[in-house]
Amino acid sequence: MTAGTDAHARAVLDKAAHENFPVAPFFVPRSWRADLMAIYGYARLVDDIGDGDLAPGGRDAELLGLDREQTDDRLAMLDAFEADLRRVFDTTGTGPRHPLLLRLRPTVRRCGLTPEPFLGLIEANRQDQRVRRYGTYADLLAYCELSANPVGRLVLGITGTTSPERVRRSDAVCTALQIVEHLQDVAEDLRRDRVYLPADDMARFRVTEADLALPTAGASVRALVAYEAERARRLLNEGTPLVGSVHGRLKLLLAGFVGGGRAALAAVTAAGHDVLPGPPKPTKLSLLREVGATLRREG
Repeated sequence: MTAGTDAHARAVLDKAAHENFPVAPFFVPRSWRADLMAIYGYARLVDDIGDGDLAPGGRDAELLGLDREQTDDRLAMLDAFEADLRRVFDTTGTGPRHPLLLRLRPTVRRCGLTPEPFLGLIEANRQDQRVRRYGTYADLLAYCELSANPVGRLVLGITGTTSPERVRRSDAVCTALQIVEHLQDVAEDLRRDRVYLPADDMARFRVTEADLALPTAGASVRALVAYEAERARRLLNEGTPLVGSVHGRLKLLLAGFVGGGRAALAAVTAAGHDVLPGPPKPTKLSLLREVGATLRREG
C-alpha cells in the first residue's frame, strides 16, 4: 500500500473520533482494536459512498477500477465496492484493490467472518439511493436490519461471542443506536432529501416536512421526536442484557455502545427534543456516567 493510499484510508478512519461512542477504545486488546477499526473503516467508507461524501478527486473510484468521473454515480460505486469486497473472501485471487478492504482481509480470515453482514451494509446504501421516505416504523426497522444490525453481529464475530440470544440483543441495541442517530440528524438528512421519521407517525403528530425544515422545532415536532426517542430507549433496554452476558473487556466495550446510546438520548432530551438547530451531542462526562450506570445494572 502506497503512502498516498494509506493516508487516504487514515482519513476515513479518523472519522471514528466523531461517533457517539468509542469505536475501538484504548482498553480493548490490540488484536480486537485492529479488527474493530477494520470493520469501522469498511462501514464508514460504504456510508460515504452512499452519502456522496467521498474525498474529492475521484481516488476511490480509481481504486475500485472505475473512471474518476464515476465517483458521482453512487450505484456504480456501490457495485464496484461489492465486487472488491468479494475479492476479500476469494482465497484464490490477488485480493481487493481498495486499501480499507485490504485491511479488512486479515480480520475476515482470522475471525472466520462471512460476507452477509458486509453485503447488508452495501444493500442499505443502495436502498438509500432508491428509498428516501419510510411509511411505517416496521419499514424503518427493516432498513435498520441492513444498515445497523450487521455491525453488532460483526463485533460478536470478532470477539468470538456469537449466539442466537446475543444476536437478538445486539440487534436491539444497534437498531436503537441507528434510530438515535436519525433523530440527531433530522435536519441534515432532510437536506439530503431523506426523512427517516415514519410517515404514519408524522401524520399522527401532524408534522410536515416543511416543519422539519424550520430553524427550530415547534411543539408537534418535539412531541414526535420524543415519541421516537422513547422507542429507541425501549430497544436499548431490550438489548442491554447483552452487556451482562459477557465478561472482561468485552463487557466494558458493549457498555460503551449502550452508554453512548443512552447519553445521546439524554442529549436529545436536554435539548427539549429540538433537533433542528443541529445534532444534540452528549458530553464525555455524560457518556462516562451512562457507561458506569450500565455496568452497575449489568454487573
